[in-house]
Amino acid sequence: MNYFAHPSAVIDEPCQIGDGTKIWHFTHLMRHCIIGKNCNIGQNVFIAPGVVLGNNVKVQNNVSVYEGVVCEDDVFLGPSMVFTNIINPRSAVTRKGQYKNTIVKRGATIGANATIICGIEIGTYAFVGAGAVVTGSVPAYALVVGNPGRQTGWISENGCKLVFNKEGLATCDESGQQYMLEDNTIKKLDHGR
Repeated sequence: MNYFAHPSAVIDEPCQIGDGTKIWHFTHLMRHCIIGKNCNIGQNVFIAPGVVLGNNVKVQNNVSVYEGVVCEDDVFLGPSMVFTNIINPRSAVTRKGQYKNTIVKRGATIGANATIICGIEIGTYAFVGAGAVVTGSVPAYALVVGNPGRQTGWISENGCKLVFNKEGLATCDESGQQYMLEDNTIKKLDHGR
């Protein structure tokens, strides 16, 4: 066992857990989930069967990751954010065969208390603000806030808001990395500071 699990954590076998991962108090990992290397799974987290978390995923306290969710490498899931996996749940109607997949692409952040409606994709390095309710797919590098969630701008890989000039160029204040906005799509340029 090359990972840490707090004694109060429940890990159903079989599941796959990568080296260097930490699983904290009162967390439950169900069978057949796949957790990558160097992840941090906070307190009171639930991971459903078949969920896939890539390497270096950070899951903060009180998050439930339901069947059908895939998070690629370097994803951040903020405290108490919520995934869904059924569009029209009813207590008296069984819809387990109707789970919709949700994909969170590499480097994306989902803020505290955000709700992600199932069947969508959160793009590479996108940033969903705290409390947002996201009902549709989010483009790469997009900043989405509010209820319902709406795009209010663009964000760098370092998490800094990008301001584009009239030529469609922006530079991340933190990293110096440059980005091009063309046809409502962001492209990271090969050069920076």
